[in-house]
Amino acid sequence: MNDHFQSVDLSRAYRLVNHGPTVLVSARHDGVENVMTAAWCCGLDFDPPKLTIVIDKSAHTRSLIERSGQFVVQLPTVAQLDLAQALGTQSMHDAPDKLINAGVRLFEVPGSTIPFVEGCSAWLKCQLVPEPHIQDAYDLFVGEVSAAWADDRVFRDGRWHFETADPKWRTIHHVAGGHYYAIGEAMSAG
Repeated sequence: MNDHFQSVDLSRAYRLVNHGPTVLVSARHDGVENVMTAAWCCGLDFDPPKLTIVIDKSAHTRSLIERSGQFVVQLPTVAQLDLAQALGTQSMHDAPDKLINAGVRLFEVPGSTIPFVEGCSAWLKCQLVPEPHIQDAYDLFVGEVSAAWADDRVFRDGRWHFETADPKWRTIHHVAGGHYYAIGEAMSAG
């Protein structure tokens, strides 16, 4: 953990994913841990905060989530672009050492048993809200956010500060085929 890892009030947790970033999803069960990249994650509710994420049936992380009932959604940065790509194109089924090969650095938050990925801009600890029909039919998972943190170099006072942070802290947004965008410039309406 670093000195910039700061708690985010749950009433503002939805703001961490509201801008549609590509995310890393980590989970652990029975001593096995994994991290995968997911492009389809969005806020679902405010109180309590919930999010949705699409996790394919073939993903090893999915089985860890289903068995443990918990996961972490974290937001990789421009500086982690290659890491996000590696974690999204390698399966633990085919490459058991994928986390080592990709150079993933994990840490734990006191009182939690789920692995967190170092270097991200935000982290949302989630409890799985079991919805067997939508999980099976649509690969859609619902998570209730039980705690949230962000790096205060880019998120503080309940909002993102991409326009004043070092560009390496910008979140990434996957389009297709390994092509990404970094979050753009800030604008205000009205």
